[in-house]
Amino acid sequence: MLTILIFLPLAGALAVAFLPREREATIRWMGFGASLATLVAAAGIFMAFDPRSAGFQFVERVPWVPSLGIGYSVGIDGIALPLVCLTAVIFPLALLGSWEAITDRVKAFTVSMLGLETAVLGTFLSLDLILFYVFWEAVLLPMAFLIGVWGSANRRYAAIKFFLYTMSASVLMLVAIIVLHVIGVGRLGERTFDLQRLATLALPPATQMRLFAAFALAFAVKVPIWPLHTWLPDAHTEAPTAGSVILAAVLLKLGTFGFVRFGPTLFPQALAASAPVLAGLAIIGILYGGAVSWAQRDLKRLVAFSSVSHLGFVMLGIASLTVQGFQGGLVQMVNHGISTGALFLIVGLLYDRTHTREIADFGGVAARMPRFAVIFTIVLLSSAALPGTNGFVGEILILLGAYRASTWWAALGAGGVILSAVYLLWAYQRVMHGPLTAKEPDRLIEMTPRELAVLVPLVVLIFVIGLYPKPLLDRSEAAVTAALSKISKPAASVLSSGGQPHRGERQ
Repeated sequence: MLTILIFLPLAGALAVAFLPREREATIRWMGFGASLATLVAAAGIFMAFDPRSAGFQFVERVPWVPSLGIGYSVGIDGIALPLVCLTAVIFPLALLGSWEAITDRVKAFTVSMLGLETAVLGTFLSLDLILFYVFWEAVLLPMAFLIGVWGSANRRYAAIKFFLYTMSASVLMLVAIIVLHVIGVGRLGERTFDLQRLATLALPPATQMRLFAAFALAFAVKVPIWPLHTWLPDAHTEAPTAGSVILAAVLLKLGTFGFVRFGPTLFPQALAASAPVLAGLAIIGILYGGAVSWAQRDLKRLVAFSSVSHLGFVMLGIASLTVQGFQGGLVQMVNHGISTGALFLIVGLLYDRTHTREIADFGGVAARMPRFAVIFTIVLLSSAALPGTNGFVGEILILLGAYRASTWWAALGAGGVILSAVYLLWAYQRVMHGPLTAKEPDRLIEMTPRELAVLVPLVVLIFVIGLYPKPLLDRSEAAVTAALSKISKPAASVLSSGGQPHRGERQ
C-alpha cells in the first residue's frame, strides 16, 4: 500500500512525460488525476490505520543494495500519518490552483510537481536512512526548478540560494548516517541502515551529541529555525503560487518531522540535553518572525515571514519533550500547512487580478469580492489561532506542553500569539477595508468556481480540525508516547533554565 502511495504521483509524471506538450488540457487533468488518486490512497491508509499501535504499520522491506546493508524499507506510524495526509491534500489543490496561473511549460511544471510529491512522501515513509537521504535530497531539484523557472523577477537567485542552503546542510547528515552505519557494523555485527536496528545501539552521550548536531543542522535549515531562515523569504516571494503553497505547507515540515522522527529514536539523550537551546531558538523565531511580519509591505513576504513564527511554535512543542507538546507540534504542522497554504493561494488570487502584492495598492477589496472576504477572514483567524479553528488546537497544546517544561517558555511563546493577531489583522484591514485604492478596480471580480473548489476544502478542514481534532490526536498519541519513553526521565523533566520541574510533575 505504501509503495503504491509513494509512486502513484511518479507514475502520473511518467505518463505526462509521454504526452505532446501541445495537449495542455490533457496534461493538467492527468496531473490532477494522479494527485487525486494519491489522496484517495492516503485516505484509505488513514482509515485502515490502527490508532492503538505505537509501531510502524504497512511495513514493506526489500533488499536494495544487500552488500552495503541498504534496503527499500518503508512504514507509517502516528507521527508520519498526519503529514502524509497533509501532503496528499495539498498537492491536488496546488495543481488545481495553478490551472490558469501557469501557462508556460505546463508539461514540465506538472512533471516537477508530481515528482516532488513522490519525493516528499518517500521522505516521510522511509525506514532506511539511505533511502530517507535519497528522498530528502530528491526534493531539492523539482522545488528549485519550480522557483527558478516559474518564479518572479529574482527567481534564479532565490532558487540557487534555496538549493545551496539545504544541500550543504544535508551533507553533514550523510556523514553522520555513515558513522552510524560503521558503529552498527561493530556493535550489531551486520551492515545495516535500518532505523529500527540502529535505534538499539544505545550510543554514548558524547557520540549522540555530535551525530545529533549533524542531523539537527540539516533539519534546522529546512524548518527553518532562526537564524538559518534567510533563504525562506526569498524562496517564498519569488516562487509561483503553487511553489509557495507546497514550500510552506509540506517542505518545511520535513525539518520538523526530522526532529520528531530521529531525535527520540536515535539520539534521546542528545535531544534532551539540547532541548533548552532548541526552545530558546524557537522562542526567538516566534517573536522575531511576528515582529518582522508586521514590518512587511509586500503581502506575500508577510505570509512568508509568518512561517518563521508559526514553525517556531512547532519547535517549541518538540523542545518541551511532553506528549502535549509533541502532539501539538504534529497538529500544528498540519494546521500551518492548511492555513498558510490557503493564505498563499489567497495572495496568488489577488495577484492574478491586480499584478501587485504591495499592501498599499489594495483597499476596499471586501466590497468588490464579498465571498472572497469571508474565506479570507476564516483563513486569517485560523492562522491567528482563534478558538474553534484548527490553529487554536495546535497552539494551545504546544503552550500546555511548554508550560509543563517551563513557565517562561509558555509565557514568551504566548507573546507570539498576540503578535500574529496584530500583523494579520493589520494586513487584513488595509487590504480588505477602507476606500477602494486598486489601480484597476474592475479586475477585482468575485471568485470563480475553480478558485472556490481550491479554497473551500481548506476552509472545511480548518473547522473540522478546530472542532473535532480527536481522529488526529488518537492516531498520533501512541507513537508520540512511545517515542518520548526512550528519553531518560530525569533529563526530560528538568529542562527549564532554573532546572526544576513544576511541583507535582512526575519525574
